Amino acid sequence: MGALQSADAGAIDFLECAPENWIGVGGRLGDAFAKLSSQHPLTCHGLSLSLGGVEPLDDTLLQRLRRFLEQHQVVLYSEHLSYCADDGQLYDLLPIPFTDEAVHHVAARIRRVQDVLGRRIAVENVSYYAAPYQAMAEVDFIAAVLDEADCDLLLDVNNIFVNSINHGYDAVAFLARMPSRRIASYHIAGHYDEAEDLKVDTHGAAVKDDVWQLLAEAYRMHGVRPTLLERDFNFPPLSVLLAEIERIRGLQHAARTPAAALHHG
Repeated sequence: MGALQSADAGAIDFLECAPENWIGVGGRLGDAFAKLSSQHPLTCHGLSLSLGGVEPLDDTLLQRLRRFLEQHQVVLYSEHLSYCADDGQLYDLLPIPFTDEAVHHVAARIRRVQDVLGRRIAVENVSYYAAPYQAMAEVDFIAAVLDEADCDLLLDVNNIFVNSINHGYDAVAFLARMPSRRIASYHIAGHYDEAEDLKVDTHGAAVKDDVWQLLAEAYRMHGVRPTLLERDFNFPPLSVLLAEIERIRGLQHAARTPAAALHHG
C-alpha cells in the first residue's frame, strides 16, 4: 500500500479492491485505504456472493456492502459468474452448469443483488477447468444471463484466452460474440503455462503477449473501456506494474486514433 500512496499523480487511473477484504477494517490500514479511495476512483470486485449457488444470498453482507460502496463512492461493483459457497465458503470460484435452469436461477439472484445494492452490477466471465454440464455454449450462457438479469459485463480478457486453450475454442470468435453495449470494463492479467494445452489463471505473473493482442482486439471490436491490471501475488516493483499500465494506455490510444480505425477497417 505504501508504494501506491507514494505513486506519482496520474500514474494510476483507478484502483480496485475486493470489498470483503476491507469492510469493517479500521485503524491505520482503514485510514490508509480511505485516503487512497479519496485520491483515486475506486471499483470493487466481489468474491463471496456466490451468484450461482443455491444457498440464500447473504442479506447482511449485502447491506454492509451497500454501505461500503456508498461510503467510498465506488463507481463500479462486479462479481463473478460462478458460485463459491455450499453450506459454507468453499474459497474457490466454481463453474455453473450452462443450462436454461441455471440462467433463470442466476439472473434472479443478480436482480435481487441489484435491488438491495440500489445499482446495476457487472458480472465477470470466469476461468474454469471442468465443465459440470453444458447444454449450451459458454458464450450463449453468458449472453442469456446478462439479458435476463439486465446487468453489465466485466469482460476478463485473460479468462477468455485461458478458457480458449483449456477448452479448445477460438478466443477471437468468442470475443466477437460478447455484447458491446453491456461491457462496463475489462480485466487483464497474467497466467501460468502449465502445459501447451493447459493454462492456469493465477494473476501472479506478467501479462502474456497473446493476451495483449486479445485486449487490442477487444478495443477494436467493442471500444475502449476502463481496464484493470490484476495482480494478486508475486508483486514486482511498482515501476514494473506501471509499465504494464502504460501498455494498456498505449493500446487504448491506438484504438482511439483514426489511423487505427483505417488499419483495422
